[in-house]
Amino acid sequence: MQLIDNEKVYSKEHVQSGTVLAFDFGERRIGIAVGEHLLASATPLMTIDNESNEIRFQIITKLVSEWQPRLLVVGLPLSLDGTEHAVTQLCKKFARRLNGRFNLPVMLIDERYSSVEASQRLNEAGIRGRAQKEMLDQVAAQTILQSYFDYGSKQD
Repeated sequence: MQLIDNEKVYSKEHVQSGTVLAFDFGERRIGIAVGEHLLASATPLMTIDNESNEIRFQIITKLVSEWQPRLLVVGLPLSLDGTEHAVTQLCKKFARRLNGRFNLPVMLIDERYSSVEASQRLNEAGIRGRAQKEMLDQVAAQTILQSYFDYGSKQD
């Protein structure tokens, strides 16, 4: 896990009593989930299917205004062996932009296998093949956020 907090606003006590938005970053789509520390439970919210950063951030701005999160969690894409690649760098840039734009702490968390787990969950719910495309990214964001609640939020 890696914290991005340029304004030093992160306080464990503050963020762990509030809402969290999570993002499964992709070059084309961004899955978004929401959760509450108190409940330690994540719910898929939506998928932004647009490559325009302007449109992406307009939608994210509305979500931040509506949900008033105290923390943003971003899934960090890594190779299976844990090394970084081109999308890792784009994702880190996205996370820094979130931090700068909303003055909220951003936690980067390893997202390896989140899409595989999301696809399994959808299969178990009877949603298969092409029908998964619309929901896969937001369920992956849910998986990332649930992983944060289960493991990451317990660390200092």
